[in-house]
Amino acid sequence: MAALFSRKQVLRAIGAFAGTAWLSDAQVPLPEAPATKLSMPGLYPGRVVGVYNPGTLVKGRVQADAIRKSIRKGMAELTDTDGGAKAWKKFFEPDDIVGIKLNPNSPHVYSSPEVLHEIVSGLASAGVPNSNIVVYDRYRQGLLSRNIPSWLPEGVRSSYAAAEFTDDQTGIDGYDPEHYVELPLVNPNLDPRNVAVRRSYAAKFITREVTKLINVPVLKDHQSAGVTLCLKNLSHGLVNNVNRSHATLTANACGTFIPAIVSMPVIRNKTVLHILDGTKGLYHSGPEGDAAFVWEPCMMYFGTDPVAIDHIGMIVIDQQRIKSGLAKVADALPDKYSQFHRQPEHIELAGILGLGVFPEAKINFRGAKL
Repeated sequence: MAALFSRKQVLRAIGAFAGTAWLSDAQVPLPEAPATKLSMPGLYPGRVVGVYNPGTLVKGRVQADAIRKSIRKGMAELTDTDGGAKAWKKFFEPDDIVGIKLNPNSPHVYSSPEVLHEIVSGLASAGVPNSNIVVYDRYRQGLLSRNIPSWLPEGVRSSYAAAEFTDDQTGIDGYDPEHYVELPLVNPNLDPRNVAVRRSYAAKFITREVTKLINVPVLKDHQSAGVTLCLKNLSHGLVNNVNRSHATLTANACGTFIPAIVSMPVIRNKTVLHILDGTKGLYHSGPEGDAAFVWEPCMMYFGTDPVAIDHIGMIVIDQQRIKSGLAKVADALPDKYSQFHRQPEHIELAGILGLGVFPEAKINFRGAKL
């Protein structure tokens, strides 16, 4: 099917909502999170560290000591330090309130307590007390589905924006009315005259509860976005009214929705570190997935640039898809597992908006093996 909009038209539409228009009083009050040297793409634009450690999984179970070594190595390669306190202090100070955005959504590939505990230990080495750490997912239901509250070290607390998933996602309890993105995307069963259905409001978690965020996605395919890695873990985890981004099989707008949301100042300026957990991966049928498409890369990826990490992550997923006889994400046609026409172009468009480095030739990939 021919494209409905040209690339130029798409970029113009994003810019109208993701650029200077947000800074006018007519759209959104000035953000409380000013840009800093840590704002995306952060301290290391274009740099991606990938650590392969086959010991991270033994008979499908995550191994804490191997995860500790992988994270230490990854932080070392990212920051040109030994990976200990000096690495974490490049991003965090003792008085920071640090959020950790996990991903519990798939029953097959999801965040692990071993990764969380090592991140908390890293923050402790930078002087951040457990009482200043908040573990978050958009839904309380999601946190409970993986029993995440039971993982939390003493003093670490959890937060969520809504109790559970609902078809109508326009309620703003748990969301901040002063921070939103308005886009010409509306769920077809809602009234477009209602301004709330054209907006996605940021969670109070990111606007009011934390000063900095660590983004901890997992390595997954996604049937409408193509992949769900760093960018989508933020765009669809930190705001309400996200179903409008893929309201029907033919009204898929993930390509523009994702970069527009991540460009919000409170998201862009507070998210300072991305740790992509690729110990397990899902290469088809995402986001929840079928167990038949799970594999064990035993990888972890580190960076401050979500665009560069997502580009590398998509390449890794594509390699596994090709190995399994499937087309690359960008070339995949709908099937019984993935019924949308995918839009992995959200990664490139995010790069064009300045959120990171997209061209593969400009990405500085540092691979390490343990």
